[in-house]
Amino acid sequence: ERQLVESGGGLVQAGGSLRLSCYASGFKIDDYPIGWFRQAPGKEREAVSCITSNTGSTLYASSAEGRFTISRDNAENTVYLQMNSLKPEDSAVYYCAAVRDPLYCIGRYYLDHYNGDPYWGKGTPVTVSS
Repeated sequence: ERQLVESGGGLVQAGGSLRLSCYASGFKIDDYPIGWFRQAPGKEREAVSCITSNTGSTLYASSAEGRFTISRDNAENTVYLQMNSLKPEDSAVYYCAAVRDPLYCIGRYYLDHYNGDPYWGKGTPVTVSS
């Protein structure tokens, strides 16, 4: 069974840092492009960052650019999201997804556009206090 498990969320003060992990079981983490998404209460889900399966190219939403870094460790079968300089508006549940669309993350349009149903994790909450 293919599963993704996020961890690393928590409560942090504004300006602080967190590193989220997305561990894959049942498949290799580089089998698919991986995206990080977030959803705050009362808001739509938004894409934060992604990494391609082959070259490891990355994309970031404008809200994450310069503060967040996505990376992949194939030996650990995990994708990470390092989040620095956190702001209260970064508070949300963060989800990772293995996107079953080879075009995903190829170009900015594909950061939040894809075909098919990704494999989703259950999310990890992040709360940034002011």
